[in-house]
Amino acid sequence: MNLESEGNHIKSAREIAMEKVAEMGEVTEEERLRWKYVPEGEKLAAKYMNKDLNLAAELDKYDKAVIGYIKAGASDILLRNIDLPASDLALKNSKKAMEGIKTLKKDKVAVENVFSKIRNIFSHYNEQGEPQRRQAYEQLKAEFGAKVQEALKQQLGTAANMKIDIENQPQFQEEWRRIQSQFDAQYRTLLNEYKQELAAID
Repeated sequence: MNLESEGNHIKSAREIAMEKVAEMGEVTEEERLRWKYVPEGEKLAAKYMNKDLNLAAELDKYDKAVIGYIKAGASDILLRNIDLPASDLALKNSKKAMEGIKTLKKDKVAVENVFSKIRNIFSHYNEQGEPQRRQAYEQLKAEFGAKVQEALKQQLGTAANMKIDIENQPQFQEEWRRIQSQFDAQYRTLLNEYKQELAAID
């Protein structure tokens, strides 16, 4: 059956895109500035995260008319760099990103209030979370080891008291990653709420 002969012209992706562009109407000056300067702000933040860069001095180089877009782009990248302190590097990155956020925001008091909540998550993650993770790891290792020994016993008979390196087994590592990401997800949910609070601060 020829759909087009029925009067149902199937639009190409290009036609649909052209219609969408037509619906958008004229591009405003504000949109032009946003398209140009938000990515520039993102690049600036990435540079700040990777190098020793004075963010405040860099921001001073921009005109008042565009600084809002620069800050919006930079803020987005910096917020993404705030993460759980699963390693020293992650903690160092988070601290640097938080310093950057403070430079971008006018309301330093509101920022500091949210930062104290984020620091609480970080210390809880390390102080209470670390022993919990260690305990869960040892428990998983013991259970996994017992399963492996049981399977070997069934395959090879009673003499199968072989020494297996449980921690290097792909299934063990996969299961541990799954448990760890479930555990981290609880902290991440809270952290993401606080990051949204930071994004909303002027």
